[in-house]
This record gives sequence, structure tokens and C-alpha cells, in this order.
Amino acid sequence: MDEFRNEFRDAELTIAQPDWSREQLKRWWDPGRQLLRSIRRYQTWKRRGGLLGLLGSKVAVLHYRFWSVVSASEIHLTCKLGGGLLLTHPNGVVIHPDAEVGANCLILQQVTLVAGVKVGNGVDIGAGAKIIRPVTIGDRARIGANAVVTKDVRPGATVVGIPAREIKSSNLIGATR
Repeated sequence: MDEFRNEFRDAELTIAQPDWSREQLKRWWDPGRQLLRSIRRYQTWKRRGGLLGLLGSKVAVLHYRFWSVVSASEIHLTCKLGGGLLLTHPNGVVIHPDAEVGANCLILQQVTLVAGVKVGNGVDIGAGAKIIRPVTIGDRARIGANAVVTKDVRPGATVVGIPAREIKSSNLIGATR
């Protein structure tokens, strides 16, 4: 039993550590990664401060505006985004400045996160999902496509539907658990 607890604890630590390789550019035309890169650069320059920080942040804002238009996304420059975030198809993604996203998450197109949302580590959010109340999404949770989340989601749960409700893993097609 102790082996299982140690393995579980190690897995939780691993998911909380950002996998920065997920955000690395693979080619120049990669709007999702370029948008994240511009946000991260802006935040770095702002923390640095001073005249150089001011100039660097202004350049980062220009890059951010370009990639925001290209990707048709509205992710505020001051968002709290954990490392290793994947925006595979960033079209129409809206993240409020007061929302928090954990490490190693996946957010697909047309996702909306409102103020006060706290997304845990390793969460997958499907296309078109809307999280429209200040809720907490637990680590490794999965939000189905077009789900409308209005209540907290426990860690490891899968929620689908309007309003979103948890489903058992045995209900999933091809589930192996």
C-alpha cells in the first residue's frame, strides 16, 4: 500500500512540474505557441522593470497583439498560466485575467474561462467548453467538448454536457480503466 501512495505522490509532483518542451516552437508559424511566447516574454520584461523592462514589454505587446489577431484569441497579458500549456488550436480561446491555469494543461479551440476559475495541473479542456462560474477544476480532470461547467470538478473526473456532469470511466468508449 505504501508503494502505491509513493507512486501516486510522485505522479502528482510530476504533473505539477511544468514541461516547458510543450511550449517550444517547432516552426515559426505556430500561432498557439507564438501567442504563449509573447505573453511569457511580456511577463518577464514587466518583472524585470526599469527602462529596459519597459522597452522590452512594449515590444512584447506588439508581438502579442499580432499573434492575438492571427489566433483570434483573447488571453490577457497578465493571466496566470502554468508552464507546459498547450493551445493546439487557439482560435477563439478567451481567458479572463483573473483566471488561473495550472501546469501541463491542454486547451482546445473556442474555450472560455471566466474570472475566478482555477484550473488544476494536467487538465484537458475540450473544444467549445465554457467554464462560466468561478469554480475549481481538479488536477488531471477532463472537460468534454462543448461542456458548460458551473460547478467544481473533482481531480481526475471527466465531465460532459450542458450543464456539465461527471461520467464514469466505464461509460467512455474504449475505456481501459
